[in-house]
Amino acid sequence: MTMLPVKICGITRMEDALLAVELGAAAVGFVFYPKSSRCMDAETAHRIGQQLPAGIARVGVFVNPDPETLHFTAEVAGLTHIQLHGDESPYLCRHSPLPVIKNMRAAAVAPAGELRNFPAAAFLVDGSKPGELGSVSGRSDWEFCAKLRESKFTVLAGGLSADNIAAAVRLAQPDAIDLSSSVESRSGVKDSAKLRHFFAAVRKLEYSDSRLPKGFLSLT
Repeated sequence: MTMLPVKICGITRMEDALLAVELGAAAVGFVFYPKSSRCMDAETAHRIGQQLPAGIARVGVFVNPDPETLHFTAEVAGLTHIQLHGDESPYLCRHSPLPVIKNMRAAAVAPAGELRNFPAAAFLVDGSKPGELGSVSGRSDWEFCAKLRESKFTVLAGGLSADNIAAAVRLAQPDAIDLSSSVESRSGVKDSAKLRHFFAAVRKLEYSDSRLPKGFLSLT
């Protein structure tokens, strides 16, 4: 059975990226938000990405970037996906150089018809509230994630751990999951034991990849 696609975000070190992929990660995430403690430069992200196996998605996380910065960073870092965590407009998403994963907040969500037409490959749901910028570690709204499935592919983030991942997947029914702080020893440094524990829990889940298009988060 195919494992639920996992993205390990906030990667700052080569060894963390390699271990995540060894354990089964479909994607790694690099943060390009200057106010984040996990922020890194595009050149370092590129060096790490070059050492990853072919097919592993390299996702850049941005918050309200200007188009020039977005395009430049995506090219230099060698990204495959763009993840937007601010108040980015549909126009910016539509003109992104790469497929977009857009953070959506329950209190600011549009009608279902508008969501289906929103120019993003997938929606990400985490624990952030309107007005909060960047990713947060609080628990996300699992029911909201399930509702978004009617419009787009979904990525669930926020407060996920080995202890709650089975319940989260059962209720939210995401197409992929995304985590960072719950598998860290400190900000930006992944904990190998926590990573192994989490992936062991994910492998026990019953999951079907029937919704996933070819190439989404590195699946073929």
